Amino acid sequence: MRTLDETRAYYDEFSKSYEKHRRPNDASGYHALVDDLEVELTERYGRGGDVLECGCGTGLILERVARFAKRAAGIDLSPGMLELAKSRGLDVREGSVTDLPFEDASFDVTCSFKVLAHVPDIGRALREMARVTRPGGVILAEFYNPVSFRGLAKRLGPAGKISDRTRESAVYTRYDAPWVLPRILPPGTKLEARRGIRIVTPAAVVMKVPGLAGMLRQAERLLCDTPASMFGGFYVAVIRKGLY
Repeated sequence: MRTLDETRAYYDEFSKSYEKHRRPNDASGYHALVDDLEVELTERYGRGGDVLECGCGTGLILERVARFAKRAAGIDLSPGMLELAKSRGLDVREGSVTDLPFEDASFDVTCSFKVLAHVPDIGRALREMARVTRPGGVILAEFYNPVSFRGLAKRLGPAGKISDRTRESAVYTRYDAPWVLPRILPPGTKLEARRGIRIVTPAAVVMKVPGLAGMLRQAERLLCDTPASMFGGFYVAVIRKGLY
C-alpha cells in the first residue's frame, strides 16, 4: 500500500501529462464524452448552489462547474495538479477526501470523479463527503466498476503509462461493484439514483474512428440513466443526505 506522500508524488508526476489527451476543445473525443456526462449530472443537482469537487485535479471539470454553480470549490492531494487549477482562477486548496478542510454542511453538492477508486479507506471518504454536504443535499460518488468493458480491459491489459518511467499500476486502485454500494453508504444517507459512463464503449481508442464516435456518444447518452448503468466502466452513485 502506498503512503500518502507516495500517492501525492505520483499525481505530481502525472500532472505534467494529465491534460495531453484531455483538451477542452476535443468535443468528439473519449475524455470529452466522460467529462460531459459527469458535468451534466453535477449541473442537474448543483445549478445555482455551492459545489465541492473532491480530487479536482487540474480543474478541467471544476472550471465548467463554476459556470453554473453559485460557488465552485475544489480540493486535491497534488500541488502539481493544483498549480494548473489555480492558473485557471479556480477556488482550490490542497487536501484529502478523507479529511476535508471544510466545516460541516458547507455544500449543496459534493462530487468526486475518478478519485474514490484510489482511496483505500472508502468508508471514511464517503463519511467526509457526507459531513460537508448540507441536509437534503447530494453526494455524487464515482466508482470503478469491475462488471464492465473497462473493468475487463484493465484486468487483462497492461497498465497505462503516466510518464516514460511510471505506469498506472504504481497507484492503489480499487473496483467496487454497484451492488456493494448500499453496504458502504454513510449513516443518514440513501442511494437515490445512478449513472453509468462508458457502458458500450469497449475502448477509448474506438472514439477516434470516424462515424463510430458519434454513434457511441449517442448510445452512451441514451443508456447512462437506465438499468444499463450497472455496466458502466465508471459508476456514479447519487447519494442523498437526509434532512435530519
